[in-house]
Amino acid sequence: MTTPNFPKLCLIIGGAASGKSRFGELLARHAGLSKIYIATAQAFDDEMRAKIAQHRNDRGLDWTTIESPLELAQHVANAPADSIVFVDCITLWLSNNLLAENPVGELAADLMNAISTTKAPVILISNEVGQSVVPEHALARQFQNAQGRLNQDIATRADLVVHVIAGIPTAIKGQMPTGIS
Repeated sequence: MTTPNFPKLCLIIGGAASGKSRFGELLARHAGLSKIYIATAQAFDDEMRAKIAQHRNDRGLDWTTIESPLELAQHVANAPADSIVFVDCITLWLSNNLLAENPVGELAADLMNAISTTKAPVILISNEVGQSVVPEHALARQFQNAQGRLNQDIATRADLVVHVIAGIPTAIKGQMPTGIS
């Protein structure tokens, strides 16, 4: 059973290395449900392999991890009702699909549908891309625009949106669950 007043959809947003994931994991633990971690990162080098291993170690053994850099909607949609889904992160998922030349608009629509239909609460981690400069290259601008639209769509539907800066979470939409600060 979920903790009272726990949000159905939560977006945790902030800059790179801002503490988004750490806060999101704390929130997921607070839900009192079995935890499903959907990892979208790909380990292309030793540094990223080490970062992924450190994240796994930090989480502990009580998480079910699904590594899915491209396919996300079906994992969200198929999550058991007695679990919480934690996606880290939609920024990498979107960029992975963009680089694979997959139809990101369709995939984003599929993700939004999965979020609407799943019985499990969902926590999505995303980078804020709207506070930076307009990129010089077309692909980077395409990514920034697609990520900005996706963040806006999710935030519109979210029960709770939390902006994390320097490890400090601030609710910018909705109420933090009791006992979380």
